[in-house]
Amino acid sequence: MLAHETYGEKGQPKLLLVHGLFGSGRNWRAIAKRLSSDFQVTTVDMRNHAGSFWSDEMNYPAMAQDLEGVIERLGAPVMVMGHSMGGKAAMVLALSRPELVERLIIADIAPVHYTHSHSHFIEAMQAMDLSQIQKRSDVGEALSQSVDEPALRAFFAQSVEITPQGARWMLNLEVLKASMDDILSFPDVSGSYDKRTLFVGGAQSDYINDNAREIIKPLFPNARFAKLKNAGHWLHADQPKAFIQTLQVFCKA
Repeated sequence: MLAHETYGEKGQPKLLLVHGLFGSGRNWRAIAKRLSSDFQVTTVDMRNHAGSFWSDEMNYPAMAQDLEGVIERLGAPVMVMGHSMGGKAAMVLALSRPELVERLIIADIAPVHYTHSHSHFIEAMQAMDLSQIQKRSDVGEALSQSVDEPALRAFFAQSVEITPQGARWMLNLEVLKASMDDILSFPDVSGSYDKRTLFVGGAQSDYINDNAREIIKPLFPNARFAKLKNAGHWLHADQPKAFIQTLQVFCKA
């Protein structure tokens, strides 16, 4: 079972938030709390991330099955929002078990194979000397030579656990690196999900382009599309207020 936290009162509409690569449920805590006045919001830690179990298997059918277990415990159906890697897992879940998903929100990702790789970030993390880490700011400093963006360094720092016994990554870096092809791809899944679906992207991101829309429509015939101004791939961090409002409008409609 994936580690998860729930916010809000029982009896409210249920909303599951699924993070992306290198993330955790903790990254979504502030958004979950903001949404909890209207929804019973659950955040998860995906396998090989944060508080959840580690496994050599890191592909989307396996990740979708993990989400099934959480939903069955919460009580189906639920609304599901997935960002990036979590969005792909949410799409596979909706296509394979549509009865579990009441509505679907996909944040800045499409059911396609991407050609970029995040392996260089993993290599930077693996090269870091954890024995020199005493506080989170040390992580950003240690990564400054290999990761240009301060926001990314701060994001990665959230996945370091610092205790009196030392620091450790709460990411299964070895498996994530070995599974990068699976993470960048999208599996062959038959069928379609014809319930309400929203693909919301960052206006400064190209993860959901015109070619991706042509692939999305047969799989998600009722998909709608939205763009958040002044936002990139991490749109929920770039424009949290607009992102929350978008979710509220779609989930209440």
